[in-house]
This record gives sequence, C-alpha cells and structure tokens, in this order.
Amino acid sequence: MKESNGINDQGKTAKGHKNFREKYLNKKFLLIFALALLILGAGSGAALLKASENPAFCGSCHIIKPYYQSWSGGNLLDSKHAQENVTCQECHHHSLSGKIEEGLHYITGDYTLPLKSGYGERAFCLECHSQEGGAPSWKEIVAATDFEESNPHDSHNGKQDCNLCHKMHEPSVVMCSECHSFGWMKDLGEEWI
Repeated sequence: MKESNGINDQGKTAKGHKNFREKYLNKKFLLIFALALLILGAGSGAALLKASENPAFCGSCHIIKPYYQSWSGGNLLDSKHAQENVTCQECHHHSLSGKIEEGLHYITGDYTLPLKSGYGERAFCLECHSQEGGAPSWKEIVAATDFEESNPHDSHNGKQDCNLCHKMHEPSVVMCSECHSFGWMKDLGEEWI
C-alpha cells in the first residue's frame, strides 16, 4: 500500500476516506447525475411549452410586449380577435423546433424590429374566415363589400392578400386609397380597423 500525498493506491486517504475522484467521478454517480439533468431539462421544457400556450407568456418577452398589450386591450384588429377568444397561438402556431429557434433568436439578440410576419395571406385567413371556419365565405365577403363605385375584395389588381389592408398589430389601411378616393372609404367606421 503505497502512499502519495496521503492517498493510497486504492484511492483512500490515510484516514480511510475516498478521494473526490473515487467518490464523484465513477460511472454510477455520473449516470445518476446525467439522468437527473435529463429529467430536470425535460420537466423545464414541458413547463415552458405549457406556459407558452398562454398569451400572457408571449407578453413576458420585451420585444413581444407591445403586440401582447395591443392584443389584450388595444383598438387594432388583433384586439378584435382577442375579444372573440382567438389567442396569439391560433395565428402564430409554431412547431416545437420553431419555438426553440424563436427563443434562441431572442436570447442571442438575433432578430430585427419590427418583427416580420408571414401571416395574413388570403388562404391563411380563410382557414377561419370561411364557411368551414364559421365566418362568411370569400364570395359572401365580396358580395358584402360590393359598393357602387368599387369592391375592395374584388380588386382590378387581381387576387390580393388580406394583410395588404387588414393589419393585425398596426392600423389597417385601405390599399385602394393609394390611387383612388371612393366614397365608401370615408364611411368606414371605427369598427373597421
């Protein structure tokens, strides 16, 4: 039993105690430690995933906070959706990997403001705003806006995406007004956003 620095060749000190390496750097301890980290990580991930279902969670991020505040109590189209119990996630649905990527972009500061949105294409809106979704069909929308002078939903510019006029997190605009001045534009009330 050779001793060097008070530790014998079996890894024990002169008093018979195990040294740090023998006590903590063995396979059993490392396996238990890795398993504990895995359970902790999975539990934290599951909790974050569940929390992300709540629109208030979206508002906890400083770059999303103005959008959440507008949704929860503003006077824009996003607030109209909130009044109909449409949550952020119903339009901004992401896969788990998409949510993770979004979180990493936020943490690393790899984003630009204002945030870009891919939402508002006609097909996307008609997932809810159609007969299948419980709202009027496109034909009914066109018929309801068939004003004497023009029809904003039957544009001479062809098929238009909804977000050209109907904005969620900023004031909506009448795209036709870029070139035209129709009487019905002045008659749009506060309910049109």
